[in-house]
Amino acid sequence: MKKELQIFLTAIMFFTRIPCPKWVDHNPEYLAKSAKYFSLVGIIVGSIGAVVFYGFSFIFSTEISLLLSMFATIYVTGAFHEDGFADVCDGLGGGWTKEKILLIMKDSRLGTYGTIGLILILAIKFSALREIPANYIPLTIIAGHSLSRFIATTLIYTHPYVRDTEDSKAKPAAKNITLGIVILSGVFGILPLVFFRTPLILLAIIPCYLAKVYLGIKFKKWLGGQTGDCAGAVQQLCEVVFYLTVVVLWTFI
Repeated sequence: MKKELQIFLTAIMFFTRIPCPKWVDHNPEYLAKSAKYFSLVGIIVGSIGAVVFYGFSFIFSTEISLLLSMFATIYVTGAFHEDGFADVCDGLGGGWTKEKILLIMKDSRLGTYGTIGLILILAIKFSALREIPANYIPLTIIAGHSLSRFIATTLIYTHPYVRDTEDSKAKPAAKNITLGIVILSGVFGILPLVFFRTPLILLAIIPCYLAKVYLGIKFKKWLGGQTGDCAGAVQQLCEVVFYLTVVVLWTFI
């Protein structure tokens, strides 16, 4: 039981700034197994954003509450996935060979493509959530974070890890993922969808996975696989696609 708790806390430590006990570290063995809890971490992060939105909605407008909610989720994760998305934008936008793309993605500096990409994806995220009835925004935020992390987990499973550097913290989780881990991640990833008022919300899984397939094709073509940044990019894109799909379902169904 303690070992399983340590695996879960390893996922918390890896993906968030939430304090963990001192005996939790980036043990490669536990990190390799922690992928099954990636979606559960999404539920936790999304719940923080949902609580922030709900609490501030009694004081501020929906728009301000949404911005504070987005700030909270970015802060609690240390912009982990946003950074990956920006790196992928810079890498695929400015590189023409695998080596060059990986070099750009590893560079800590933010380029033009990454800056524009972040501005647009955050703007779309905010605008889409604004279109959803306020009483359903908290649940939508939780579901968006959990489902998108599940889809990102499937990328790790279907695409080989391509960075050869041994100092990559993501390498153990990326190279040792199994089908059982993906299935458990899927259970946590889809769970929040059960609480929507219609089972048609499950249709949102389709465009989210298609977005992953689209990025997966590009990653396979230019890199031969994926890196941690690629998984972060998939998470961000799928989260936004989920919100947009909810808007469509809410409008036409």
